[in-house]
Amino acid sequence: MDQCYANNRDLGQASLAEAGAVLTIDLSAVRDNYRQLKSRLGSARCAGVVKADSYGLGAARVARVLIEEGCDTFFVAHAGEGLALRAEIGRGPAVYVLNGTQPGAELEATAAGLTTVANSLEQLEAWRAAARAVGRKLPVALQVDSGMSRLGMMPSEVETLAADASLLDGLDVVLVMSHLACADEPENPANAAQKQAFDQLRAMLPAAPASLANSSGIFLGADYHYDLARPGAALYGINPTPGHANPMRAVVRLDAKVIQTRTLDKNIGIGYGHTFRTTGPLRAATISLGYADGWHRRAAAGAYFNGVRLPFIGRVSMDSIIIDISTLPEGALKAGDLVELIGSNQTVDDVAGHAGTIGYEVLTGLGHRFHRIYEGG
Repeated sequence: MDQCYANNRDLGQASLAEAGAVLTIDLSAVRDNYRQLKSRLGSARCAGVVKADSYGLGAARVARVLIEEGCDTFFVAHAGEGLALRAEIGRGPAVYVLNGTQPGAELEATAAGLTTVANSLEQLEAWRAAARAVGRKLPVALQVDSGMSRLGMMPSEVETLAADASLLDGLDVVLVMSHLACADEPENPANAAQKQAFDQLRAMLPAAPASLANSSGIFLGADYHYDLARPGAALYGINPTPGHANPMRAVVRLDAKVIQTRTLDKNIGIGYGHTFRTTGPLRAATISLGYADGWHRRAAAGAYFNGVRLPFIGRVSMDSIIIDISTLPEGALKAGDLVELIGSNQTVDDVAGHAGTIGYEVLTGLGHRFHRIYEGG
């Protein structure tokens, strides 16, 4: 018993009894989302982006499900994420490090069979040095900056590389890639401009499979698919087509426990700063969720119980939120009951809209105090 308790602590996993909220992750929905994305790609392959611990949902569990679906290529942001993933999924699938390998981490990355994404000539030289150190040719992905100005070799660097083949000595270019800045805006001319720039830059480099499309990029059509697509957000239920119905299945449900309920009289201040005052008798409940759990203070989205919306009243606190339960029958909600924060009544994208942010930030910000339930694995 004690050992199990300690292991739960190491994993950041609280038991159902001790946790204030429950995060349910539907792996069958991840599986279906991957299948749908893959079906849109024709002959192009579909990778899985599992950086940031699969957007906070558990990279090891997600990757295993995707491997069962035939996915053999994964992308992480940092070498440390790649090392952790490799330990879970074995040596078979390819694991690419999007940010490139940090100085000093190259040999550990090569030992684990990670493939760096070289974003600059400096990173490329460090990877070449690693190849010399291990005495064998290493795979490398080359990222070019087609117009996002975030990561990737600038056109001048690509020209330098094209003019000097020795800069690739000891390396095998297995992928040439770039990243779309405006793929979630199909009419934005930046998409076509980036595609044109990408084609021009990769034509200067050794022939290799090409990759440009992220989740939203897949929905721009076949011209953007190339050889490999790299969906992330869409796998986890975030809408890749903003402004249109979400084609993906929801993956996440978040429910918080009621701590206590109370009946309040008129003109009672609620929460920090008394930003809300009652205008008449009101029944309230305090739920066990707050900004320490990744719930944005600006996300005044409300909670749901049996399909009934229960508005937030007052400010979101670190560990709790107060909700108005006056619309429920008296006694319908009691301590220990669960109210829905993300689910069938309110999606991740809905919550993001209330907070003035995006679903990516909502998912990756969800904390580690929840009891996690994985379904459909």
